[in-house]
Amino acid sequence: MEYDLSKKKVAILATHGFEEIELTEPMNVLKDSGATVHIVSPEKGTIKAWDKDNWSNDYNVDADLDTADSGTYDALVLPGGVLNPDQLRTDDRAIEFIAHFLHQGKPIAAICHGAQSLIETRELDGKTMTSYPSIKTDLINAGVNWVDEEVVVDQGLTTSRSPEDLPAFCDKMLEEISEGVHEELAPN
Repeated sequence: MEYDLSKKKVAILATHGFEEIELTEPMNVLKDSGATVHIVSPEKGTIKAWDKDNWSNDYNVDADLDTADSGTYDALVLPGGVLNPDQLRTDDRAIEFIAHFLHQGKPIAAICHGAQSLIETRELDGKTMTSYPSIKTDLINAGVNWVDEEVVVDQGLTTSRSPEDLPAFCDKMLEEISEGVHEELAPN
């Protein structure tokens, strides 16, 4: 299905060590659907990608967390990579940025290790999600009903396990972003 996201503005939150394909493929799919896409990062300038087992390309940061206004974005994408979410989860600005989307019911799409950053919001209790298997226990300990499926959607929160799931992940991400704001994602 084709989606017209020409009126949507999407933030991709990442820092050094993001898995390259987990940022580039969703970004390209979003842009092909007409969305305005910004790479948001704790860093200014550029961030370096990780490609399977080596450092890869540098990507320009469109907005750093000191100046980015989460309220201006309609949706959030959280790519994985082992290094990227581990760094983001210790940055209070990043967690505050992510929490805004949960509080407002705006769509969030997290793939692979990307879901790790969501744990720090402490607002996942009762959500059904999937992820890379190595963070399964972390998510369960955060109150998540973890399932082993290629893509899972829970009230606008889209999650997938790995780069192999990117086609299904991108399709559901587009669908959820086109639907817009969902019921409040945060617990009552």
